[in-house]
Amino acid sequence: MEALETMDIGEVAAISGLPASTLRFYEARGLIKSIGRHGLRRVFKEDILRRLEFIALGRRAGFSLDEIAGMFTAGGLLRIDRRLMLAKADDLDDRIAKMKAVRDGLRHAARCSAPSHLECPKFLRLLRLAGKQQAKERRRPPVQAS
Repeated sequence: MEALETMDIGEVAAISGLPASTLRFYEARGLIKSIGRHGLRRVFKEDILRRLEFIALGRRAGFSLDEIAGMFTAGGLLRIDRRLMLAKADDLDDRIAKMKAVRDGLRHAARCSAPSHLECPKFLRLLRLAGKQQAKERRRPPVQAS
């Protein structure tokens, strides 16, 4: 192993900004794989950084760790499920639209000339929508890890 082609867990943590505990967790979940040890420290190929970037992108997009793990072949090659990506993009569009509506409602409430926010029809509608969403989330069954 050449030093330039491998990095120990401390180097990966420093470059990626992830704590070593997260790297160990990702390894336990099968998202990354060390190639051995140097003393007590795990050693990774330099391409681990690209894989961690992909994991970070997946997490930012809202993919679960199981979904991200499923985007890699047994040999560690990237195999993107395009249908899953399109479904996630559609989900993001829906969430963005809902968040824009909340933002617009908050802006209206901040500028509303009603004597009390509880007298503002748009603010009351925002409150009802928030309450309905909260009730809906409570009724949603928990996601089962595979």
